[in-house]
Amino acid sequence: MANVLIEGLNLNPIVAAIHHEEALESALKSDVAIVFLLTSNIMTVKETTARIKSAGKRVFIHVDLVEGLSRDLMGLRYICETAEPDGIITTKSQLVKACKNMNVLAIQRIFMIDSHNFDSGVKSVLECVPDAVEILPGIMPTVTRQFVQKVNKPVITGGLITTKEDIINSLNAGASGVSTTETSIWND
Repeated sequence: MANVLIEGLNLNPIVAAIHHEEALESALKSDVAIVFLLTSNIMTVKETTARIKSAGKRVFIHVDLVEGLSRDLMGLRYICETAEPDGIITTKSQLVKACKNMNVLAIQRIFMIDSHNFDSGVKSVLECVPDAVEILPGIMPTVTRQFVQKVNKPVITGGLITTKEDIINSLNAGASGVSTTETSIWND
């Protein structure tokens, strides 16, 4: 199953991160293979996921950000069974572990704000074994390189990525992919 993620990143390491409807339209027309749905609600998530999939793209739903949904096992199960995404994104280790039991791809999102978060992020990844990790902000190639070496998982960088140079720096640091909301670089 992790091959779906790796295959998509191999096709195009740029991931469209969607925060609003206008960006969704751009993502559907873009060259990206993977879409991170960072905004949705329980009333529209199934339809939005279907639209993304019908455009031939893989969709990962950030389950922590789905409005009207509890951020627990039942909320996760609801999203997976109703919207049928290719995988989920979450900051919660217990949901990553639950995804394993549900046979659903999981990307663990980690915010790197200091050395404590770096260390606890590595520990969390090694304990709950997500299929991939997204670290934010993505504009720290030195931190990206160190994190990639420690976790031995595909790492996607995201947050504050606004230029092609940011993408190149992340990929050169060992990232497997780069998520960005910057629509102007989705087709670069």
